[in-house]
Amino acid sequence: MNSLDKMLLVQAELALMEDVGQGDITTLGCIDDNIATAEIVAKSEGLLAGLPIVEAVFVKLDDKAEVNALKQDSEHFSRGNQIINIKANRRAIITGERTALNFLGRLSGIASLTAKFVEKIAGTGVTILDTRKTTPGLRYLEKYAVVCGGGENHRYGLYDMVLIKDNHIASCGSVVNAVEKIRNFLKSANFKKQFISDASKVVIEVEVVNEEQLQEAVNLGIKRLLLDNQSIDQLISLVKLARNFANDLKLEASGNVSLSNVEEIARTGVDYISIGALTHSASSSDFSLNIIS
Repeated sequence: MNSLDKMLLVQAELALMEDVGQGDITTLGCIDDNIATAEIVAKSEGLLAGLPIVEAVFVKLDDKAEVNALKQDSEHFSRGNQIINIKANRRAIITGERTALNFLGRLSGIASLTAKFVEKIAGTGVTILDTRKTTPGLRYLEKYAVVCGGGENHRYGLYDMVLIKDNHIASCGSVVNAVEKIRNFLKSANFKKQFISDASKVVIEVEVVNEEQLQEAVNLGIKRLLLDNQSIDQLISLVKLARNFANDLKLEASGNVSLSNVEEIARTGVDYISIGALTHSASSSDFSLNIIS
């Protein structure tokens, strides 16, 4: 069993602890302990995500469970489509039903919403990114769902890149001070002791809110800039200024992005658009589980 399989089983176990607790009273009281077959069917349409964690839920309850996916993650599904066949202990199927469907619905909803954003900006060359605005404990799965929908992952956490934001700059006094402090830390023994990363490969991104901060960051050799909560006119102005300074800058727009304005944002010339709504505001897709025999 690889580390990913182990992680999925742990995730499934935590979710089952929350739902099942000491045991499923109803199922233990009235359901026979025998083998059954079941199917999961779509009650809505969208893009699929979450098959590995669904399998992990049933395997955690019955290590001999056979979970056969009839579609693949990232594949479109329509109302009435059969998604998964299950053969397992009857009690395991019924006890794991809600946990499995919650995972599948939540993750497919994220993939489906991401796909809508990706479709909106098709042909612009812009990449849709997620954020850290994820459900606590579900970040890996939710970011996986974003990828299933055609988006890409921004940083996974606070440990894998530098993102100097407004509160860092305010606390340090300026963009220059914040960047200098970061670069000194990356050279320090404390960084080498605490982080496995090669300091030379740690990306530094800086949030800028005006032309002065943008110029400060560019003068410091920063190659990736976050343009947060800017109007369309402000984005156009900042992008134009940034491109005049250097053609190899990577520019990321974020803040108040919706399906109604994402194409307009993409056409300002940014490289990335990061969208918290992908994970914090996606509506769940709808699935049902039916016992067949």
